Amino acid sequence: MKISDPANDVLCDEYDLIAAELPLENAQVLELGCGKAEKTRTIAQAGKVAAIVALEVDAIQHAQNLQIADLPNVSFRHGAAEAIPEADASFDIVMMFKSLHHVPTDRMDLALSEIWRVLKPGGLAWISEPVYAGEFNEILRLFHDEKAVREAAFAAVRRSVDDGRFMLVRQRFFSTPGHFDSFGQFEERVIRVTHTDHRLAPELLAAVREKFETHLSATGADFRNPLRVDILRKAPS
Repeated sequence: MKISDPANDVLCDEYDLIAAELPLENAQVLELGCGKAEKTRTIAQAGKVAAIVALEVDAIQHAQNLQIADLPNVSFRHGAAEAIPEADASFDIVMMFKSLHHVPTDRMDLALSEIWRVLKPGGLAWISEPVYAGEFNEILRLFHDEKAVREAAFAAVRRSVDDGRFMLVRQRFFSTPGHFDSFGQFEERVIRVTHTDHRLAPELLAAVREKFETHLSATGADFRNPLRVDILRKAPS
């Protein structure tokens, strides 16, 4: 297993890989750390899965998700990856989109054990994580450097394979396009999120703005965000 692939030049939507790699038809799916339910919506509306349980630990975001009324095959629940409020062997697929590194470092192994617990025998885990590289990362690290937690997340996944809980199916490396119309939109979507308390001093905010605006054109700022997906299969107990 490797944490990154500098030679990666694939640019795509993550759902295209999901559709190609995962047996979604009639699947019972659990999404951990669903955030604003953007991926949840895409998967639910594709018309293949039987049902999705979308778990979110941030109470503010979860309350907003409960207001979503047009996804009848999705159940929104409040909870954390390290304490999944679901029964053993109840899901065909468990997904985490850029959220394992948000789990407290000392609970990442527990989160992987919980994923193993709720998966059916032979079930699959899709764990995508941002790669510590790229121009967008250079802006982010000015106020929220995730190098250590991203490395810790990868190490936890690797331990879950090394100790036999999971078998590695494959790794995929790719980039997704990211776009911001303005620095104000970046500030709203990245700095002022409810799950992390970013309080930037005026000087630091100005430095972040200056760095961001080097990428700004008349049509906004565009980035390639490198990602890694570890596709894991639950090993027999």
